[in-house]
Amino acid sequence: MTDHPREPVPDDFEPMPEGLGFIDSFKPLYRRYRNGTVDFGLQVGPQHCNSLGICHGGVIMTLADIAAASGATLASERRAAAPTVNISLDFIAAGKLGQWLQSELEGVSVRKNFGFAHGLIRNGERVIARYNGTFYFARHSGVGERGDFLPGMWRGLDLDSPEGSG
Repeated sequence: MTDHPREPVPDDFEPMPEGLGFIDSFKPLYRRYRNGTVDFGLQVGPQHCNSLGICHGGVIMTLADIAAASGATLASERRAAAPTVNISLDFIAAGKLGQWLQSELEGVSVRKNFGFAHGLIRNGERVIARYNGTFYFARHSGVGERGDFLPGMWRGLDLDSPEGSG
């Protein structure tokens, strides 16, 4: 693939911490916590592209899954992982090499055992995909081997602060 200019990472995004399993393979991946919600973004690199030279649908789907699950979990005020029950995605446009793709949560609702979230993946004003997700809230304290809390996505964030700085 030819060298493409890379759109800048917005100043208020920070790199995701290491040690998140499968999510580590999407690096560079970034997050921003503000006003009680978290957004995620990535610069489309060669490792994110398919044989057509555009962002692979699986990458966009994973970005949507991370954003929707995190939104539902934050709204539920739980800090344990919420496994995906269903995620649906409509691809609207292609994400291109070098572009900044960012999640935008539009709505969340929480029930006793489930969370629901929907939103968009954008490149600036351009909609790349729209998503809807359903997530299960387990009735135990965490998903570690001993039922303990695993901070995962929340590691390094001060969730009690509106700006998230820890």
